[in-house]
Amino acid sequence: MRTTLRILPALGAVLLAALACGAPEENAPAANAPSTVREKPSAPVELNLLDVAGNLQLTQGMIDEFVQKNPDIVSAVNYTKATAPEMPGKLLAEQRGGESQTHLVLTGTDGLASVLEQELVLELLPDFESRFPNLEENYLPAAADMQELAQGQGITVTFYPSGPLLEYDPNAVSDPPGSAEELLEWAKANPGKFQYAQPANSGPGRTFLMGLPYLLGDSDPKDPENGWDKTWEYLAELGQYVDYYPKGTTDTVKNLANGTVNMIATTTGWDINPRVLGTVPAHMEVTTMAGFHWVTDAHYAVVPRGVSEDVLSANLALIEWMLQPDQQAKAYDKGYFYPGPAVKDVTIDMAPQESQDAIEQFGRDEYEALIADNPQETSLPAEAQVAAVQRWDREIGSGKTQ
Repeated sequence: MRTTLRILPALGAVLLAALACGAPEENAPAANAPSTVREKPSAPVELNLLDVAGNLQLTQGMIDEFVQKNPDIVSAVNYTKATAPEMPGKLLAEQRGGESQTHLVLTGTDGLASVLEQELVLELLPDFESRFPNLEENYLPAAADMQELAQGQGITVTFYPSGPLLEYDPNAVSDPPGSAEELLEWAKANPGKFQYAQPANSGPGRTFLMGLPYLLGDSDPKDPENGWDKTWEYLAELGQYVDYYPKGTTDTVKNLANGTVNMIATTTGWDINPRVLGTVPAHMEVTTMAGFHWVTDAHYAVVPRGVSEDVLSANLALIEWMLQPDQQAKAYDKGYFYPGPAVKDVTIDMAPQESQDAIEQFGRDEYEALIADNPQETSLPAEAQVAAVQRWDREIGSGKTQ
């Protein structure tokens, strides 16, 4: 798993067939979450888990340890990965068949927006708030804000400030842009050398999109339809100097590494982790732009409609486990979602030694001050995020995506 491929937030375009194993037959599917559910399933369940956010890089160690220590709850976990755009259709097809063969989904804000819009997942809060005591108080303040975006239908399991940051090759860029206007000037003077990935399937791409309204002083950064006049105009002009928009962040990272481009939109994790893995040379640098606000990001655990009550019981127990501080410390990983933990008081010295070593060598001293000293804004709510991405697809990316 510890390969370059592990850094993809949406790994590949092929969905595996629904796995044959499922919940015990005697349990009727839970189309809507019951008001109560057993603390433990009536028999150990085999969970089919779908990751559409690259979240397993942060949480698979937590999940595997849970299975090892709780054989009376979960007998095994079958892991499947897909892209966020593929996920809603898969869940919908399964639910129309009467029972979801996908039992738990780990998703970013993109997938969260789509499942909320299409009503594909169960409401977990407040129905099961007793299983997550003091949830909001235990979260980091900005992670608690991200939890609000889930509208009770998901639980935040990892969090990071994200970006938008610019990553560049100092051997090719001696004077990096210090503002959005300077980035536009640089791109015009260096056509084809700046790149970001399609926001629909790229965390850094979405972060760049959602961060621009703050950088440009738009009238309402939370309203992409009516409050982003400067942003849409800027993106259209910038697009004149962008050769194409890759489908995923990994392609932008590789293009930076091989010199196809000299600058990309990035985030803390996509800066650190590719350098840890050797995908990107260690000498790459990052910068922020004037008016910088963090756009925060998170990963969520959501439970599809149509799972059995035993599966729901196992899911709740697993999510509880993942939110414990000792498990959250594993989210530091190798910087992929830096820092990574969503709950308070989880420090790097609590993380596995390999995580500590990776951050020590490839982390950036300036991140601590940047996180402490700059405003943190939540990602757009589901409806607004869908609208922003769809408009980008129509007006900015059309004809230039590959």
